[in-house]
This record gives sequence, C-alpha cells and structure tokens, in this order.
Amino acid sequence: MTGFPLHFLRHGAPAGAGTLIGHSDADPTEAGIGACLERARMLAVDHVVASDLARAERPARRIAQAIAAPLSTDARWRELDFGAWDGADPDVLAPEAIAAFWNDPDEHAPPGGESWSQLCARVEGALADIAAPTLVVAHAGSIRAALASLVGFDHRQSWTIALPYASLLTLRIWDEGPSRSAQITGLAG
Repeated sequence: MTGFPLHFLRHGAPAGAGTLIGHSDADPTEAGIGACLERARMLAVDHVVASDLARAERPARRIAQAIAAPLSTDARWRELDFGAWDGADPDVLAPEAIAAFWNDPDEHAPPGGESWSQLCARVEGALADIAAPTLVVAHAGSIRAALASLVGFDHRQSWTIALPYASLLTLRIWDEGPSRSAQITGLAG
C-alpha cells in the first residue's frame, strides 16, 4: 500500500497580515505569491486546489501554470469565518473573549462567525474529493482542520503546529475502505 502525497501550502503574506483575516478577500502581496511559487515549484501533483479567496487563489494559479497542473477553486478551503472579528487586530479585542475562543473555539466562536467544528466539517467534505497527488493552497485554519480530520488532532494539538506564510506541509494518505489514515511526512516553513 503506497498511498499518495497530499501537500498543503499556506498562502503567502497578504495585505493586512497580522489581523484576523477570515473570509475577507485580502490581496496577496507579490512577495507572498513568489514565496509560494518557490516553495511549490518542484512538487509532482495531478491537481492544484485552492481556496477561492484571492490570497490563496492567485498563488495557486501561478503554481498550476508553472507545474502544468489543472487548477480548481473550492470555497470549503476558506479560512475560519471570524464574523464580527474579521479584519481585527487580535490585540484590540476583549482579552477574555479572544482567550475563550482560543481555549474552546466550539463553545466560544467569534460573534457571527464559525465554530471550529463547522470549519472541520466543511474541510472534511473537501478532503473527501481528493484521491490523487494534490496540492491544496489554503489558510492556516483550514489546513489545521485538515490535520484534525486526517491525523486526529484536536484543536489544541493542531494549533501547536507552526504554519507561517508560504509553509508547506506534506502528508501521505492511505485509503482504507471507508476511512483514511495519514502520516505527516514533511513540514517546510
């Protein structure tokens, strides 16, 4: 059983880096696109999938062209919806509210936003559509939700993985009947 590689590339630095950019469509910087292109240039994949937000889609488009792979976009790979907090600097939010969110993102989702479980559910649906070597260009939150689904991490475990801009995480996926197993095989960032 050989499985297949599944690569996750976090988008490069966007305009507004350092704020809670969830479903806002922040533009990627040219340096951010270049960092993603450099990181992914040598990958051998059958397909590139990207979040439909510009900060992920634009570098994915350039990567797909460079490696001659088809590209599709999928809104299920979007970042967590931060609701009323979208675009906010976390340092200016009420400390007790942001601490409650980091401690229990299901019980204390951002006001008008998405819970951790909701994010994980939509990412699980997107993962079910991947069956061959693929590069997913997405966001730190959706990549961590994929780790929760594929490796069994809870939110605390997945949030301990550093995913700086343009970092590349590689897993090997094995289909085992109705379920999947995965092993982390590389992290470059």
